Amino acid sequence: MKRFIHRRAIAEDPGKHSLWKLATGLILGFCLSSCTNPEVNRAGDSSGSQPQVVSTSTIIGDLAESIATEDIQLTSILTPGVDPHIYEPVPADSIALENADLILYNGYNLEPGLINLMNAAGVNARKVAVGEVVTPLQLEKQAARTPDPHVWGNAMNAIAMVNGIRDALSELSPENAAAIQENAANYTATLEELHRWIQGQIATIPPENRRLVTTHDAFQYYAQGYGLEIIGTLIGISTEEQPSAQTVTQLVEEIKRTQVPAIFAETTINSQLIRTVAAEAGVKLAEQELYSDSIGTPGSESDSYIKMMVSNTRTVVEALGGTYTPFVVPEN
Repeated sequence: MKRFIHRRAIAEDPGKHSLWKLATGLILGFCLSSCTNPEVNRAGDSSGSQPQVVSTSTIIGDLAESIATEDIQLTSILTPGVDPHIYEPVPADSIALENADLILYNGYNLEPGLINLMNAAGVNARKVAVGEVVTPLQLEKQAARTPDPHVWGNAMNAIAMVNGIRDALSELSPENAAAIQENAANYTATLEELHRWIQGQIATIPPENRRLVTTHDAFQYYAQGYGLEIIGTLIGISTEEQPSAQTVTQLVEEIKRTQVPAIFAETTINSQLIRTVAAEAGVKLAEQELYSDSIGTPGSESDSYIKMMVSNTRTVVEALGGTYTPFVVPEN
């Protein structure tokens, strides 16, 4: 049963309709402060008896929801499909953060706008950088090495993140610690099975096809964990970047050289440019987009972390010539 209250977030291109976004944010902030939206106010009301936990990304939110008890009120700032790299906070976000007892965020600068807000606002909550429990891969960025924040791409890293969330929730709500730890153990068992399943699925891809080309550099942990090679991406680890004409040309040439059977778009990024790359390289663009920085919308086949990983794996396996076998969630 979902216990998250997903606060309203703006999923449009942050470079467009800035005045509209500002007006919407002010309206949202006013609505929260004037109690016109009782559901959202319950999530941000620190006067209640329930501990108030706020998460930033949808992935961390889903991990927390999977192990928390009903006595903990969970609130997610970002909604499915919103890109955390470029999300611009609205005034209502400040209220949610200020009323929180615990804030779970990814870290490694995945969500810079929210991290800046969290550090600048009058936030007294304990802050836990869930993604930073994982030793990061270091990627080159303009001659500097930058931690890759997309740590959840390996399901074993997700287990480490769950452990961090488990400990933070147990400390916040000690009376529920036993139930939280039991939930975490059961969920971890499922993640371990998921990890083994992904390994088996990728192994069905012909070795010469185990190569990935994606829109942005969000799949290094997935590739490292499951035996794939990243041939290239249009942009780096942050979607704030813009690819140069030289980058596009080099990527097209690399695709032709390696003869990968397919390349991949992503759900949170405009697919027009990667479609152009596919056309110029004469390669197929996979029909299903990959989920990189967000889970899918509620009710979709990717509306949880586990479903997202299953969907991505199916997309990769089928596009690269492997044999897909459905994932069966083990009974706990």
